[in-house]
Amino acid sequence: MSDTRPRRTFAVISHPDAGKSTLTEALALHARAINEAGAVHGKGDRKATVSDWMAMEKARGISITSAALQFEYRDHVVNLVDTPGHSDFSEDTYRVLSAVDSAVMLVDAGKGLEPQTLKLFRVCALRGIPVITVINKWDRPGLSALELMDKIEQQIKIRPTPLTWPVGEAGDFRGVLDRRTGEFIKYTRTAGGATRAPERRMDADAVEENDRQVWAAAVEEHELLELDDADHDQERFLTGETTPVMFASALQNFGVAQLLDLLLELAPAPGSTEGVDGSSREPGGEFSAFVFKVQSGMNSSHRDRLAYARIVSGEFERGMVVTHAGSGRPFATKFAQTVFGRETTSVEHAYPGDIIGLVNANALRVGDTIYTGKAIEYPPVPSFAPEHFMAASAGDIGRYKQFRKGIEQLDQEGVVQVLRSDLRGDQSPVLAAVGPLQFEVVEDRMLHEFNSPIRFSRLDYQVARITDAAGAAALAGKRGIEVLQRSDGTHMALFVDQWRAQVTARDNPEIMLEALPAGGA
Repeated sequence: MSDTRPRRTFAVISHPDAGKSTLTEALALHARAINEAGAVHGKGDRKATVSDWMAMEKARGISITSAALQFEYRDHVVNLVDTPGHSDFSEDTYRVLSAVDSAVMLVDAGKGLEPQTLKLFRVCALRGIPVITVINKWDRPGLSALELMDKIEQQIKIRPTPLTWPVGEAGDFRGVLDRRTGEFIKYTRTAGGATRAPERRMDADAVEENDRQVWAAAVEEHELLELDDADHDQERFLTGETTPVMFASALQNFGVAQLLDLLLELAPAPGSTEGVDGSSREPGGEFSAFVFKVQSGMNSSHRDRLAYARIVSGEFERGMVVTHAGSGRPFATKFAQTVFGRETTSVEHAYPGDIIGLVNANALRVGDTIYTGKAIEYPPVPSFAPEHFMAASAGDIGRYKQFRKGIEQLDQEGVVQVLRSDLRGDQSPVLAAVGPLQFEVVEDRMLHEFNSPIRFSRLDYQVARITDAAGAAALAGKRGIEVLQRSDGTHMALFVDQWRAQVTARDNPEIMLEALPAGGA
């Protein structure tokens, strides 16, 4: 029988160190998908998070790659994707945002709106993704709640409409005022925040003596918000005019249950999706899905490769034969998995909004569409403009075969853009990245997954432009310029600086020189 339970598919996004992975873990804990929440570093008696499974992530305490978790909550199926916060990995975050219906934006109560936060809000606005804002780390000293609301409205140009309001200033988090019921939700700490935090709901007249002063302050600010018409409007939220706001401490598991309930209530369900030709698929139509991520090395016991696909329409059945839109060829889906961090389990059926992993589907690349019935192809995920370039070569010539295999795999995953030319050959491809941390990921994975140390030589290029075959021929041999070809066939002209790119474009108007989207924007 078909699974008719509603789906909610969302991403958790933020500036680095705002608490994304901790919140992801807390949401899974409150949905009872795990018994104990971890921390990013997994220090002391507290285990590591399920979404940050790579050794580099545990060592550095940051998310390097996105991770999907599917779990059940209150008769819903929730598909949650944790994303990297660092701008060096903004391409991965952008791919995730092409596969979700809404986003949870975390804002650090102490730091307020940071550059990456502003960029991510803009990306969501461009993609029409409604955003729920969570003011995190309210258990630590920080800015005032009203000041944060003002910053959101002034800097992002979106109306904040708080659904909960903190009782106690930042650093003295007693609980929240539920603005829709008028109740006080009082939180109780647990050891290290590793288990569900008990909470009590009470009417205003039941507030205890030691909380009355901070409760009165919260009520007064709530009334100011009412006078300012800062109340939730579902239609304006879905059109991106407003953002519902909640206050939480993901580390202490405060406010997490309210966020889960809010996602089920307010976040949109899967809807129709438009293809590149203007046609669209409704969720109840024929099967279609698109690949937004490829990941290998999740299981060190064997060389697995997982293509993450978002089901757009129809019902997926394991083993069904679909059409690969890029080649027009049939594609058999022998092995399909549901994903929970690095853990996978076989899945027989999946439905619109679900994220599945297709195992060892070597024909699939990021941005590919698969479908049954009438042909459809969804828009590709654009690559960002690289600003850092390295020539790569095998650190051990005896492991050149492993070197080539590793570079090819990381290219398919989109970890970096791989550029080649006849002059450099396969022995020394150019790796192009949005940020330098991507090279560290390449170095680490090449060594530990492919047993092939890699040698880098920094190149002095700073600017990349897309050109065509005619442009590549015209630019060949020019000083301060090198033209290479990306694995998808795109010609890329690299310039030593912005001035050289501008002068070349000015003096050669007949040459195609097209800029790529800037990272994170």
